Amino acid sequence: MPLRLEIVTPEAKIYSEDVDFVTLPAVEGEMGIFPRHIPLMTQVKAGEVAARKGGQEFFLAVGEGFVQVTGERVAILTDMAIRSENIDEQKVEEARNRAEARLKEKLSNDEQATVSAALAHSLAQLHVKRRTRR
Repeated sequence: MPLRLEIVTPEAKIYSEDVDFVTLPAVEGEMGIFPRHIPLMTQVKAGEVAARKGGQEFFLAVGEGFVQVTGERVAILTDMAIRSENIDEQKVEEARNRAEARLKEKLSNDEQATVSAALAHSLAQLHVKRRTRR
């Protein structure tokens, strides 16, 4: 029995395929999901989603969002999702450096949250890109 993985951002549906297994970065910790998983809904934090299909693994960097799991479907709604092959490591490294420098400045709470989210996005992308390069 396949498991349908759907990853959606406000801009587009990024991924929609049947897979054998999914791991995702939930706020409670990394979760592994097989077909027929118990239904649940939880928050997703910035990190890596890995999906296995036919013995091959696919990796995506995701931002914060929510996941809904049913027995046959994993639906992730997130503010960012990028396939590993679409990550430009140099640009992401530059964005990480800018965010880290901004966090050293005196920022309002809103600016702090925005810059922290940008840093989390950058770190997630770097982790996924460097993992797939090994």
